[in-house]
Amino acid sequence: MVLFDHDDDKPREECGVFGVFGNHEASLLTALGLHALQHRGQEAVGITSFDGNDFISRRGLGHVAENFSSQEAIDELPGTMAAGHVRYSTTGGAGLRNVQPLYAELASGGFAIAHNGNISNAMTLRKDLVNKGSIFQSTSDTEVIIHLVATSRYPTTADRLIDALRFIEGAYALIVMTPEGMIACRDPLGIRPLVMGRLGDATVFASETVAFDVVGAEFIREVEPGEMLKVDFEGNVQSMRPFGDHRSRPCIFEHVYFSRPDSFFAGHSVYEARKAIGTQLALESPCEADLVVPVPDSGVPAAIGYAQQSGVPFELGIIRSHYVGRTFIQPSESARDSSVKRKHNANRELVAGKRIVLIDDSIVRGTTSLKIVEMMREAGASEVHFRVASPPTAHSCFYGVDTPERSKLLAARMDLEPMRQFIKADSLAFISIDGLYRAVGAKGRDKGCPQFCDACFTGDYPTPLTDLAVAEQRSAELPLVDPNSLIDA
Repeated sequence: MVLFDHDDDKPREECGVFGVFGNHEASLLTALGLHALQHRGQEAVGITSFDGNDFISRRGLGHVAENFSSQEAIDELPGTMAAGHVRYSTTGGAGLRNVQPLYAELASGGFAIAHNGNISNAMTLRKDLVNKGSIFQSTSDTEVIIHLVATSRYPTTADRLIDALRFIEGAYALIVMTPEGMIACRDPLGIRPLVMGRLGDATVFASETVAFDVVGAEFIREVEPGEMLKVDFEGNVQSMRPFGDHRSRPCIFEHVYFSRPDSFFAGHSVYEARKAIGTQLALESPCEADLVVPVPDSGVPAAIGYAQQSGVPFELGIIRSHYVGRTFIQPSESARDSSVKRKHNANRELVAGKRIVLIDDSIVRGTTSLKIVEMMREAGASEVHFRVASPPTAHSCFYGVDTPERSKLLAARMDLEPMRQFIKADSLAFISIDGLYRAVGAKGRDKGCPQFCDACFTGDYPTPLTDLAVAEQRSAELPLVDPNSLIDA
């Protein structure tokens, strides 16, 4: 039997973090907050609490509901401070040992950390730490931070964390728990999201504002790029900016796909931003058609915007099953071909004989797009036009989003017309990069200093990629082998 991920043609969300400080139901609130962030990671979940003396952790594979639905599970995590994490394995691989928050006993006391993002020089740092005597318990890049904190010679935990993060490249949104309180920190460019809220006297942190809605907390503000917030047991919140001032470059794909539509990101409603993307797409790539049909669920807001701007009726021409897991045991090769049909089914009576405009958030490998187009044709659609609410994804992400290597990205291998032929659509169009920027509130992309991280579209990476450079250098240095030398004489 073969394990098959039928969502392999989508970029997987990075991770989600949630933290509560100053509430006697901290672990319960954390579990509820993680429920709201489940879309950001469905592989594993963990919660760590602090009861004033001890740190207690509970971790498990699968969804939040599978691990934290019972009162017994919550009762195992007493205390007024708790942090949680939902994940996909972008770096380090799957397995219980990599489930966060990660915990370590340091000379200064307990240290628990939940991390959303990816450290692009983790392997280089790890090699140096191992050479100096560090012993790693996981394969997660997050553990590098723990070892850097442990080996720092600064006196306080906060100073040690600052010292550690000065060595870090890449993207991170962190929630850290220590015996002195909670620390929340965001990378200097703000690539990964992190927001702060209040629930009574408690301070709350989360990857998205929607988690505050679920627990009844008030959204206060975003944690600023490069900002570190310390919350102590007197309830004091101290803001520090140890990494200087940088122009922020938050991930623009949060607007396109990652964040829930009912979240608020980078000063804008995600739902309204996605509708505006659809509006802009209709202006740039109009089409003679009878129906605008979203690829559910992520294509729905953009399809609404496209329909409103074009005047073409919006209809649910594809119905999604919400009871199909991301991983399914497939008995055969032929069964794998049915993966899209298990999740999506054509509304045949509606689409038969119609000219259809399909709206989706992105095309990654192109395999799912091909199957969706074929499904529309099998249902009787006379024409199928494909419109994409993001520019072509032509580059891999190294900041915490699980995308395929570049050689497997359709847009890295093909121009527009070959891509159209590959997915068998009558026409294909993507929103322009400037159009995407306009849709999310900018006048256009500032080429000299882009307002967002858009590296997956442009290849303009905002930070060094040390581990990638080292790997490429090693590959280039491999000796060429004479094929004749491999022949057994």
